[in-house]
Amino acid sequence: MAKLSETISLDEIIVDLPRRIHDAPARQVAKAPDRIALVEDGAFWTYGELNQRVTETATVLSSLGIRPGDRMIIVSENCIALAALLLAASKLDAWAIVANPRLSARELDQIRGHSGARRMLFTSGISKEAAAHAARYGAERRQVGPLAEIGVGPLNESAAVEPVVADPAKQVAVLIYTSGTTGTPKGVMLSHDNLLISARTTAHFRKMTEGDKIYLVLPISHIVGISLLIMTLMVGGTVRMVSKYDPAATAKAIAEEGVTILNGVPATYQRLLEYKSISGAQQFARGKLRLIAVAGAPLDLNLKSRVEQEFGLPLLNGYGITECSPGIAGVRFDAPRADQAVGTLLPGVEARVRTIDGIPTTRGEVGELHVRGRNVMLGYYRAPELTAKVIDSEGWFNTGDLARFDGDCLYIVGRTKEMIIRSGFNVYPAEIEAVLSSHKDVVQSAVVGRAADGNEEVVAFVQLLPGSCTTRDDLMEFVRFQLTSYKRPSEIIVLDALPATSTGKILKHKLAESLAGEAALAPATYLT
Repeated sequence: MAKLSETISLDEIIVDLPRRIHDAPARQVAKAPDRIALVEDGAFWTYGELNQRVTETATVLSSLGIRPGDRMIIVSENCIALAALLLAASKLDAWAIVANPRLSARELDQIRGHSGARRMLFTSGISKEAAAHAARYGAERRQVGPLAEIGVGPLNESAAVEPVVADPAKQVAVLIYTSGTTGTPKGVMLSHDNLLISARTTAHFRKMTEGDKIYLVLPISHIVGISLLIMTLMVGGTVRMVSKYDPAATAKAIAEEGVTILNGVPATYQRLLEYKSISGAQQFARGKLRLIAVAGAPLDLNLKSRVEQEFGLPLLNGYGITECSPGIAGVRFDAPRADQAVGTLLPGVEARVRTIDGIPTTRGEVGELHVRGRNVMLGYYRAPELTAKVIDSEGWFNTGDLARFDGDCLYIVGRTKEMIIRSGFNVYPAEIEAVLSSHKDVVQSAVVGRAADGNEEVVAFVQLLPGSCTTRDDLMEFVRFQLTSYKRPSEIIVLDALPATSTGKILKHKLAESLAGEAALAPATYLT
């Protein structure tokens, strides 16, 4: 079992922890109500205004039939109105479900049906996708307290309330739907305690203060976006809301708006560098930027090096999962690394590595990562059998990720379900992807397995820079001396773009389905 790596204890970090996520800004409300809390294009709210307007919003939501224990879906891009609705739901002890407007009608219908939501709300003024969903559900556009142009969906009279408890460790704050590798959505129940502990711990090790301004481009419909919002409000910083990622706008905000922290997935930084190349800029102005962090997908060392050279800052890798609120491990602000490690465990998080059959591994050996702590979810909503499959009787959660420890430093090797067994050898896609993505013309890559005569083949999908003349022979030659024979791809497929979520995470199950002829992808060139 991996030891906790910090001398400071979790109890020391979470002293005076709020009991509900809407209480996260309370200290700053009392201390400096005129300080700016939230900013979006052309608008801002101070901490005092945030406090007052969340209360007003909660009052109107209550008049709209939202009760303690109800589920409430908010279909919205990142914006001030979304933050107000999320915190107002907490104030009512309702469960907030933040849904990305770019979900399909089918996906949104699945979430509504499974959750038994009381109402759906849409910030239709900020997004054409949200407006289209609002129209399809027959939502009425109206004022909700201080919030204008909110689509209010019909009341679900049959919605049943869930029990409400005072204990923040047992009361659900948000329900996040995640499909994982299966494509079937699961509702992750995260308590107020889950979210507040994870946010406070991460903020502590990033040395966040009220002087920080975070550029929130990762969607609040995902766990990282929610956590970043909560941690910034807890320390009294400023959240710069970003509805859709635009690398040109991001570069401008960093240079001119006093942004101090940028979080992203690898694709966030890849697109920034592409923009720089296309625009002909010499070098990005760093402004007040002091910390850049990445998570959500394997980090290519070539990309890491280029980003660090560009900004003159270490790119801090981290690891988390929705079911863990999300923080599990991270590279420390004061101890940057040059490799692909995801750092050391956060205080309060225990970890162990097991074989697929549940047998303890030897130190340094690859196996499934199990974690335990107050950051672990309450379970999957209305799916006790699924919960029992991933959380055992002692509270250990099986992440489904393959990992190893080197001392107290954690390395993520890949997903259990993505591991390819070729001629009896375990092949980890992340290793092959790292090699492919280090090629100067490869934007990103993804590797999946394909059944072949009782064996598995390695198939690589790559996205090349626009106008690239790279050939199959170039790529095969590039990997030949970097990978042993059983790890080399049998086939390379070039796509205009790899299918991905709104956060940039590649949808590997879509790629695997395409090999079986079950899904259509973007126009492709096949290099075999």
